[in-house]
Amino acid sequence: MARRLGIASLLLALTCAPAALAQVSDADRATARSLAVEGQEALDRKDFSAALDRFRRADAIIHAPTLLLGVARAQVGMGQWIAAQESYNRILREGAPERSPEPFFEAIAAAQRELDALAPRIPQVLISVRGTDTADVTIDGEPVPRAALGVRRPVDPGEHTFRASAAGFAPVEVKLTLAERASETVALELKPIAPPPSSASPGPAAPAPDRGPVAPSGSSRTVLGIAALGLGGVGLAAGAVGGVLAIGKHSDLSERCPGGQCDASLQGDVDSYRAMGTLSTIGFVVGAVGVGAGAFLILTAPRSPQRAGIWITPMIGLGSAGAKGSF
Repeated sequence: MARRLGIASLLLALTCAPAALAQVSDADRATARSLAVEGQEALDRKDFSAALDRFRRADAIIHAPTLLLGVARAQVGMGQWIAAQESYNRILREGAPERSPEPFFEAIAAAQRELDALAPRIPQVLISVRGTDTADVTIDGEPVPRAALGVRRPVDPGEHTFRASAAGFAPVEVKLTLAERASETVALELKPIAPPPSSASPGPAAPAPDRGPVAPSGSSRTVLGIAALGLGGVGLAAGAVGGVLAIGKHSDLSERCPGGQCDASLQGDVDSYRAMGTLSTIGFVVGAVGVGAGAFLILTAPRSPQRAGIWITPMIGLGSAGAKGSF
């Protein structure tokens, strides 16, 4: 019965609209009535989101306290108590023309009763900010005026996120769930961000004295010296191998060439002997130069305490050559 009466009142109010609404077309009036019926049905089945949508659409076509009352009731059901409070207050503030349908005045009276019942239930919060007077404060991302800080502020019931931020300070955030009729205080303390440690600016560097051509550093000379020793070792090894092979070939030719005269058929062996001798000579020359240069670079490099014990000893053996030492 209550549902039928609610819908009937809406239909009557939108049918017998005052003269101020006479400019609304019949099609718009019919659309508003249909939306109002859908809104009331959604409100009855507690589908508050759908009810809010339908009543808002209807009120946008024909603004009437009966439709705005449906908006406020849907907002209460959705937990949007602050918005509902403002909708109720708008109904009371606007009132209704003197010759309006009776449902308009009934809606105004209902708005007053429901507002009186809702107001004490709305939670309140006091937000205090310490650390700076320039903080920007938000509730669920919505800015809060600085004039509203430090005083009681109505909020919807449920969980809320309070955040404060300011230049040069680390932002702070507090989550709080507010129950019906609750009165809470949220303290947001901002702490300055520590500046990075500043290092003293060094003075201008004195120009380095002109010491002529710059010689390789100690480490560079050591590296070059080791490379030269390696090359020299390879050369000595090649020279030694070539020499051994040449000696063997010479012994063979001595037996096959009496009086030092070789047959023409042995010319290839003679050429091979000479090539081995040349290779041996070149190897020994390269090896001697490499080992000598490497030893010179290492021994003349500037010494650090760690290099004080450097020593090098050349090593030459049958089929091998090189150097050993401590660096």
